[in-house]
Amino acid sequence: MNWEYKTVQLKAKGVMGGLIDQEEFEASLNELGARGWELVNVFDTNYGYGTTRLIVAVFKRPRG
Repeated sequence: MNWEYKTVQLKAKGVMGGLIDQEEFEASLNELGARGWELVNVFDTNYGYGTTRLIVAVFKRPRG
């Protein structure tokens, strides 16, 4: 089976980062799920010293 992939980036908020708008994130997940995208992984990127920069969600769905 062939797959296609999509990434969604959310900016982290807060003094040390890591905070996201939970309602916005959940709405994005539900919208993509309704279009056939399956969440594969979520990870964060950082500026350094543990400060979160972006939250990245990776999705996949069958190509075709």
